[in-house]
Amino acid sequence: MSDFYKTLGVTKTASADDLKKAYRKLAMQYHPDKNPNNPEAEKKFKEISAAYDTLRDEQKRAAYDRYGHEAYTQGGMGGGRAGGGNGGFDFGGGSFSDLFDEMFGDFMGGGRRGGAKQNNRGSDLRYNMEISLEEAYSGKNATIRLTAAASCDDCLGTGANGNSGSVTCTMCQGYGKIRSQQGFFTIERTCPSCNGAGVVMEDPCKSCNGQGRKEKQRTLEVSIPSGVEDGTRIRLSGEGEAGLRGGAAGDLYIFITLKPHRFYTREGADLLCQIPIPMVTAALGGKIEIPSIDGKKLEVSIPEGTQTGQRIRLRGKGMSVLRSTSYGDLYLEVMVETPVNLSKRQKELLQEFDGGEHNTPDAAHKNSPQSEGFFSKIKELWQDLRD
Repeated sequence: MSDFYKTLGVTKTASADDLKKAYRKLAMQYHPDKNPNNPEAEKKFKEISAAYDTLRDEQKRAAYDRYGHEAYTQGGMGGGRAGGGNGGFDFGGGSFSDLFDEMFGDFMGGGRRGGAKQNNRGSDLRYNMEISLEEAYSGKNATIRLTAAASCDDCLGTGANGNSGSVTCTMCQGYGKIRSQQGFFTIERTCPSCNGAGVVMEDPCKSCNGQGRKEKQRTLEVSIPSGVEDGTRIRLSGEGEAGLRGGAAGDLYIFITLKPHRFYTREGADLLCQIPIPMVTAALGGKIEIPSIDGKKLEVSIPEGTQTGQRIRLRGKGMSVLRSTSYGDLYLEVMVETPVNLSKRQKELLQEFDGGEHNTPDAAHKNSPQSEGFFSKIKELWQDLRD
């Protein structure tokens, strides 16, 4: 069997990081998935896995440096398992899964003894809350009810009955995970006996079956700040699911959804409202009253000759801004309404206005400049086509 340091392409003074980098590079190069039906690549992958499995462990490395391969053969100083086809090394221990433990251990909680405590943290919870636009403007205090795992009152979250303590889980030997071999690969899963905690109760609490937590309904008071927008996420630290056997609680995330408003449409911190006004008001000007988002009355002046689509801006009458003392603006988009259901006399007046003495070319251009200009261009087009 070749020297482990040469197998990984490093010197005997290589650091742990050097070993890891060398192993990752070679493991990705000779992995069976990248070299299907290539027995040489599979053999090489086993060799580098065995080398790294030994050198990455300080005690194994020290024994190897002193005794060489004899440290891990049957009867050797290392006490490792003998195996005929593997030259005295146990590849079933999952060196390749150890690579993923190192690369992704922060996310997976690790597969080693002592890391199981991280799995005791409770899950994060999500609560969807729908509020009105007015509530988003002013903020609100809300009461919510949750049903989730909470600390057991009988054992105070320890999972133990009385003063009894915990013992190392015999199924996973305290690792919190167990491994099983499926062909060439090693599959790792949470220990079903201790649920990943690595320990079990000598005398488990009868109320929570040793979990240290039970499903409960609880009530929380939540403060919604003014200026929140649709989709805002509010995090309440430690208000999520209780941890397993005294583990840290998860967090509660409240997702805000805004109800559609009867009048206003929100655009960031600004508000938009479409207001229909009578034709006479648009032509002669006037005043209208509308409600503001804070419930007050706003008197708005409509300029003479207002057209459909024109916007009237009211500064500072929009939404409050989150974590700020400023406010957005309110925009009123005018929609001029054409009269309907006219009486005979009203029709006569309109016809008189349309065909009376004020309907000279100059008067028409002055009273309806947009329509007059448009139809003048149409006449020019017809004339050009005839010519």
